[in-house]
Amino acid sequence: MGDPLGMDIPHLVASGMGGIRTAGDMVARMMYTKNMRLNDAKEYVAKKLGVTTMDLGDECIMRDLREELKIGSVTGIPGAPRGILAKMNIENILDIKINSCEKFREKLRR
Repeated sequence: MGDPLGMDIPHLVASGMGGIRTAGDMVARMMYTKNMRLNDAKEYVAKKLGVTTMDLGDECIMRDLREELKIGSVTGIPGAPRGILAKMNIENILDIKINSCEKFREKLRR
């Protein structure tokens, strides 16, 4: 079931530091792409996700929500989108364009 070298927990902790455990990745994205201040970005993301700004930092709420919305989670869920597909779902939810998604679409058009 687990990693034979016992790396499950360290991987889980390290993977979560980018914000995907909660909504930090999406809040940061709004700050950079739309030049929003932190509180404005939190409010925007919370509204788009249908939660409160306090819920954005709750790992339990966000794990379930990220799975439900198909926007990626720290640990792989069989059949759940990850990588570029999860980013494309984030694009749709937040009404933004993500460069890596655009580049992927360009490659598909060739």
